[in-house]
Amino acid sequence: MRELLAGLALALGLPVQAQTLTLAEVLDTSRRFAPQVQEALARLGVAAGRRLEAEGAFDTRVDVRVDARPTGFYDGRQVSALVTRPLADRGGEVFAGYRVSGGTFPVYEDESFTNRGGELKAGAVLALLRDRAIDERRFGRIAAENDFRLAETDVLLAAIGVQRRAIGAYLEWVAAGQRLRVFRALLAIAEERQAGFKRQVAAGARPAIIVTENEQVILRRRALVVDAERALEAAAQRLSLFWRDAEGRPRVPGPDRLPAGFPPPLPLAPDGPARALGRPELKAIEVRLDQAAQKLRLDENLRRPRLDLKAEASQDLGPVGLGGPSRTGFETKVGLSFSLPLERRVAEGRMAATRAEIRALGFRRQQLEEEILANLGALDADVRATRAVRALAEAERERAVALARAEQRRFRLGASDLFLTTVREEQAADAEVRAIDAALRQALAHADVAAATADLEALGLEPEV
Repeated sequence: MRELLAGLALALGLPVQAQTLTLAEVLDTSRRFAPQVQEALARLGVAAGRRLEAEGAFDTRVDVRVDARPTGFYDGRQVSALVTRPLADRGGEVFAGYRVSGGTFPVYEDESFTNRGGELKAGAVLALLRDRAIDERRFGRIAAENDFRLAETDVLLAAIGVQRRAIGAYLEWVAAGQRLRVFRALLAIAEERQAGFKRQVAAGARPAIIVTENEQVILRRRALVVDAERALEAAAQRLSLFWRDAEGRPRVPGPDRLPAGFPPPLPLAPDGPARALGRPELKAIEVRLDQAAQKLRLDENLRRPRLDLKAEASQDLGPVGLGGPSRTGFETKVGLSFSLPLERRVAEGRMAATRAEIRALGFRRQQLEEEILANLGALDADVRATRAVRALAEAERERAVALARAEQRRFRLGASDLFLTTVREEQAADAEVRAIDAALRQALAHADVAAATADLEALGLEPEV
């Protein structure tokens, strides 16, 4: 609707009022288009691919084999197909297959014969000790899942950092616009006064030197305006890194998009410490601890002896083949295999290294928790201090403005001079700028708390991120 009204206004030749740029608009585009977030999302896609690859270790496999003797005394030939499915919840696999042969085989290949209808076979291999609870395939799947979770924390961490910088860029832009308004108003006062001085000098009511004196004031204030304009342009360029169009291209906001004042400081979550202990960095350490715990299980698995059970059942089909009637009927086979490494230094070394890694991660988590809580305490102090400083700055501004207006009245009545009036005006402008800076510091302090506590709602990151 807004675009439609703007188009109608342009068609009718009417002036178009620019829409004020809000913080919510900036946060929305920075969340969706910031390159840092897009990079983290791309790495999340890589982790998703690795996770799918790890699941491939449990894919069903089909093996087909054809054997033939084109020349020689024996003309035996056979075709076999075997379907194997690894077990996802324990070590081992199940299999089923079909085999059919024809012709003759030497006595040492007697097992190659089948009945004329072929042979059906099914069975399983089960790990009873080593690889029963965990093996390389299942650890690979767990590791890939943990890598995906780590990539998710990287996305969230990148998004929090981007949103905090976006808030800072927006607030700095607003502050630069307000400072420019103050200096332009200060310049307008001197320029308006200059026109009156020239009329009074022409009428002989004032000496000509007052025009020169006021011209010096105008030049000084014009320099302040030029410097403030430069600062606003620089702030707008920095903001363009976060405010983007529908295709993700940076947009530089014009001065006509400036709001009248700062947005309200971001709300402070009442459960700040609890939120802070849920930051992505701590979640990443928890994931790494889980990864190390699974690695320790895998290392302990190497110490166990291997005991595997194999069970198989087969049934030949059709008339008796050249191998004779011994293949007719339902046949079952059961077997056990056992192996025990006499020295287990590989497993012991890996276990020692993994336990040390778990201890190191525990200390890292402790250090990070303490740093986060200490930082949050310092930020709380900043919030209280900036709130008090802002109140004092606004009180100072009110008094400075009142003094400047009183001095202007005295000057108009002839009870004051231009120098003192100019000083009062510039003191009021300085007080205005200090009030702007105090409001900026308070808003930035609230944004720091929102980032430190991972307050996704305040940062404009819910529900997508």
